[in-house]
Parts: sequence; structure tokens; C-alpha cells
Amino acid sequence: MKKTNPSNAFPLVPMSAPDLTETEQEAVQAVLETTRLSMGGETLGFEDAVRNHIGSRHAIAVSSGTAGLHLCVHAADIKDGDLVITTPFSFVASANVLLFERAVPIFVDIDPLTGNIDPQQVHQAAKDLTAGDLANRKWLPRKGASPEAQLKAILPVDVFGQPADMDPILETAREFDLTVIEDSCEAIGAEYKKRPAGTLGDYGVFAFYPNKQITTGEGAIIVTDDDEAADIMCALRNQGRSPGDTWLQHTYLGYNYRIDEMSAALGRVQMSRLDELLTKREQVANWYQERLDEIPGVETPKVIPDTTRMSWFVYVIRLAPGIDRFRVAEGLKERGIPSRPYFIPIHLQPYMVERFGYKEGDFPITEDLGRRGLAIPFSGVMTEEQVEIVSQILHEVIDTLG
Repeated sequence: MKKTNPSNAFPLVPMSAPDLTETEQEAVQAVLETTRLSMGGETLGFEDAVRNHIGSRHAIAVSSGTAGLHLCVHAADIKDGDLVITTPFSFVASANVLLFERAVPIFVDIDPLTGNIDPQQVHQAAKDLTAGDLANRKWLPRKGASPEAQLKAILPVDVFGQPADMDPILETAREFDLTVIEDSCEAIGAEYKKRPAGTLGDYGVFAFYPNKQITTGEGAIIVTDDDEAADIMCALRNQGRSPGDTWLQHTYLGYNYRIDEMSAALGRVQMSRLDELLTKREQVANWYQERLDEIPGVETPKVIPDTTRMSWFVYVIRLAPGIDRFRVAEGLKERGIPSRPYFIPIHLQPYMVERFGYKEGDFPITEDLGRRGLAIPFSGVMTEEQVEIVSQILHEVIDTLG
């Protein structure tokens, strides 16, 4: 039966939705009945839940994934002018946290199958950038970076919940003495060769925005086995207060990156349901694949063998070359189905072009996927009927453009 939405007042299927129960509501309400709304027992409980599940020595709750990544940049001693190899196919925060410290992101292109950073290019970039000769100019942006700058770190991103190919990246880091900051903001619960994403580098960050696998509304957690780094990050998130400082004493120049107790309570309960939530999202992804693989011109996400557990964050299809993504998105919207382009390449964001002189054609695989990727409605609370509605309407829209 054809579904229509003439009024366009509300989507037939929401773009995303959190999976919350009465248990989460009761946990948040219990906090509101206390006098402790920040840095209390719920924060500690949330950190314990993540640390115990992931198997890290430390888990540090913060106000956002961006805040967590920024603290990792601090812990890695990345400073003005330093170079960090990372991906242009990501949400902008993974590069912005470097700019906050006036460091320079060195972009390398991606694997066309997964959208994750290409480890072979990471190795070649690290080799050239540490060689101290003209080879490094191949990787530097057209402006905004010194040829004498020091390479300090690698920042891979686990795109859409699929871990980056970390083993060769870690080998490169060891060879050139580089810190690895793993942006697992989209990948809580994912596994790479049966090892938890986020625990493979020196530091990892998980984020919990409302469309993530678990949510705290706003919030994130840093995981690390580095005792010294954990201590400094705990101080920096709390206005620079070290253990022993009074409320008005500040050992360091810090930030207000604290998570509140209501968010932490929500996260603690959500963590107890993580396996359930991931399984429900996997079921929705499977329903989509069954239907969308039958639509000409639509490529569904691929999970590679090294990903021993996928943590489905968003569901991003790729449209065949020649299919106008803008017209597809407009056709979906007219029929009550929201969608989003995923991702607009970071290097082509206006402020990046202005600052570093990037141009179209610099990272062709990233740009190709950026032109063809389209996120469609996805969450763990979607029903099979809703998946059918989205799939049917997508098929109709593409047929009308044929």
C-alpha cells in the first residue's frame, strides 16, 4: 500500500529516536530528588559501567564527544603547529579538536568500502612527514602548515560504527613514535578482531548524542590505560582542579567539560542494556539490507570480516553515480521521509578551505562517498513496517528519476 504524507507536517518515519524505558526515567527522577546534580555517584557509576564493559583501566565522563577528544589532544601534548594524521571523512569535531590547539590536521584518503582511513596512506604519510625532506610537501595543505612541523599523532575515526583497520595503524604509530587517539564516538560496543573499539589506541572516546547507540542526551566517555593521562584529563574537565584543590583552587588552566548527574544516570542504565540495544539496531539494519539490495542504484553498507561486531550508528546508503542525491532527498522529503547527506567532506568545509587552501579533487574517494552517501531513518525502535515504508518510498523515488 502506497504511503503518502500530503501535509508534510510530520515525517512518516522519524530520522532517529532514542530507546528509553521506565528504568531510565526512574533513574533520572531519582537524581532530581537529591541535592547532587553534578559530579556525584551517578557519574562514578556510569564510568564504572563503561570501564567494566570495555575493560579499560580508566573511564572519564565528559560533556560531549568533542570535549573528550579535546582532552585527549591535551594529553597527547599536541600543540601549536604540530601535525596529526586523520581522515577528512568524518564529523567535523574530529578535526576541530586539533584546530582548538592550533595543530594541523593532515588528511589522508579513505578505504572506499568502509569509509575508514586508509592505513597504507597513513603509513606513507607518517614516513614522508618524518623524513625531513621534500617528501612531506605531498601531505601538507597548501597553506597553514610549516614544512618543519613535527608529526605527533594519528587520529583514526570508526566511521558509522565500524572500527578502523587499527593493527597497521598501531604498527605505524610504534614505528614513528606517535600517539593514537581513537575516535570511537560512533562505535560503542563495536569490536575489531574481537577487541573492543576505543581500547586499541592510547586514548579512545565514545559519545552519546540522542541518535547514538546509547544516549545521555549530551555526553561522552574517554577510556585509557594511561594513569598519568587519566589524572590530567580528570583535572582539566573540572576547571583544572587537581586532587586536593579546593573549589576555588585550580592547578591547571582547565575547562567545564563535566557531565551532569541526570545524564550520567541515563547513561548508566543505558549501558546495562547495551547488548540489547545493539542487537535491536542490527535487526533493523538486516531488514534494510534485505529490501534495499533489491533496488537498482542503491548500495547498502558493507561490514568487513575484521569487524567482529558492528555497532550500527546510522544507516548510510550510497547512490550509484548518475543518481542525483539532492533530487532523491527532495523526493523522500515530499513523501514524508527525512534523510541527511553523510558526510560533507571536512576539507571542503568553508573554514577549512579558507585556512588551509583545500580544493575539490584533493581526496577523491572521500569526495565521491560524500557526494553519494545518504543517511535514511534509523534507530533501534524502528519497526519492520517502518523499514518497509522507507524502502518502498525510496524505490519509488529512484524509479521516478530513472
